[in-house]
Amino acid sequence: MDRRTTLAALGSVVCGGLGGCLGGGGASRPAPVDLSGGKADDQGGMVIGKHGGPNGQIFYADNRPEGHDNPAWFHTLAFGLFRYYFRHERRGWEATAIYVTDYSTFDYELSERDGRLYMPSPTAADTFGDGRAMTYVMESEVYGGMGPALHPFAVAEDARAFLERHGGRTVAFDDITRPLIAEYTSRSG
Repeated sequence: MDRRTTLAALGSVVCGGLGGCLGGGGASRPAPVDLSGGKADDQGGMVIGKHGGPNGQIFYADNRPEGHDNPAWFHTLAFGLFRYYFRHERRGWEATAIYVTDYSTFDYELSERDGRLYMPSPTAADTFGDGRAMTYVMESEVYGGMGPALHPFAVAEDARAFLERHGGRTVAFDDITRPLIAEYTSRSG
């Protein structure tokens, strides 16, 4: 075996090992799915993609949502995904992947309805990113499907630019707690 072949083999082993240690994909982590086609939200029954704002999906290890296979899907994060996630976490359900709309991955335009600004609500699989790795903007002037929204961005600079234009504050996934969601969603209307 020559030096080049040895280095290539060693590099493959190291990268593979690091990928496993860092949770880098692999067969155990499912890919996000397309949420188009009139799918109803698993938290409240609203049709996904019709109401504006980020969508989400959660895959579970040993459980599945009622009425269909994984993932559970949502038309809103604050009112849907996080409420469902916290309720099922208390029941012992293990989330293997959480995906949310990633506004860093595509150019978007805000729409206006009834004097309020709304984010678009894409449903294609390639518009989702790892929900645990996002920077979320909350308390902005831009709404989601049911009012106050959590707008996710994989690129922190994109979140800051959004915040500078539309107000609010940023939070990480681990900052989003049951009490924060309860207080934040009580402002709807």
